[in-house]
Amino acid sequence: MIAYKTALFKFPLYTFIVLLPFIIAVISAGIGYLRIPPEEVAGSIFRQIQAAFLGYCEGMTTTDVVIIQIRLPRIILAGIVGCSLAVCGAVLQSLFRNPLVEPYILGISSGAAFGAALAIGFGMLGGSVQLLAFLFGMISVFLAYTMAKTGGEVPVVNLVLAGIIVSALFTALTSLVKFFVDPHQLAGIVYWIMGSFSYASWSSLALITPPVMVCLLLITAMSWRLNVLSLSDEEAKALGVNVNRDRFVVLSLATLMTACAVSVSGIIGWVGLLIPHIVRLAFSSDNRIVIPVSASLGASFMIAADNIARAAFSFELPISVLTTVLGAPVFMILVRRRARRVWS
Repeated sequence: MIAYKTALFKFPLYTFIVLLPFIIAVISAGIGYLRIPPEEVAGSIFRQIQAAFLGYCEGMTTTDVVIIQIRLPRIILAGIVGCSLAVCGAVLQSLFRNPLVEPYILGISSGAAFGAALAIGFGMLGGSVQLLAFLFGMISVFLAYTMAKTGGEVPVVNLVLAGIIVSALFTALTSLVKFFVDPHQLAGIVYWIMGSFSYASWSSLALITPPVMVCLLLITAMSWRLNVLSLSDEEAKALGVNVNRDRFVVLSLATLMTACAVSVSGIIGWVGLLIPHIVRLAFSSDNRIVIPVSASLGASFMIAADNIARAAFSFELPISVLTTVLGAPVFMILVRRRARRVWS
């Protein structure tokens, strides 16, 4: 009876958390130089949906253009990136059994930065920043995984150490590219590394949304396996789980999500570290809850942070600077509270 009442109490809360990104997105679409009330935003979106499905449209007003063509792609992209980083953080924290692990621990960020630097600095592959950032992000994790593999096994400690080595290697290569490029191109590389959604478009959304959504659904379906993988390898094998196979699958899905996110937004820190940590402290350590709640709160946090980055000042702040300024103090408070609990 008590468990039933507890579940009944939590149901409205989880429903609100799931709806929170959509609520923030509608409010965010009205924030900017041109202020638009939420009801007008909702009406504009409804008219465009009606036009898409029924083929009926009276023409786009200035408000419609601002919302649909400029703000909405950026808001949706911020939500998808925030969702991806938070889910990947939750997955890796569970796999490595460490709440201080973040999505970039295997060198994805440094590999993606090197790919972007090659595209911006030397125009490789036609200067396709997204493609090269994605490719080198995936390559960095492949190198780390290959380096860590010994005798058919991939120990967690080896994987972390390999990730540190690969990250250092690609960071050095990125610095080398910065040294040789023109100062104007150097500014572009630095700006990309600091992260931004200013280049968001419907075409970039079309590229990353399908793989991210597929990975999210598969990770959610495998969340119970993550609970088993968070145990020791011996215990997981005793429960009949193929540890190496499942770890490889989940790690590949998380890597793909992170690489997609980084390729379109640059390197944005703290989201994948902070959000899953808060979810585990506030809700549960069960990954069947952690994964969907982290996805929703990660999307909400990133949309809200991007609102501040683009609208709080007369200039646009790099999003990674803002997430660090917002996330570091909160995380420090959480760590201090946990330390007090341990010592009390």
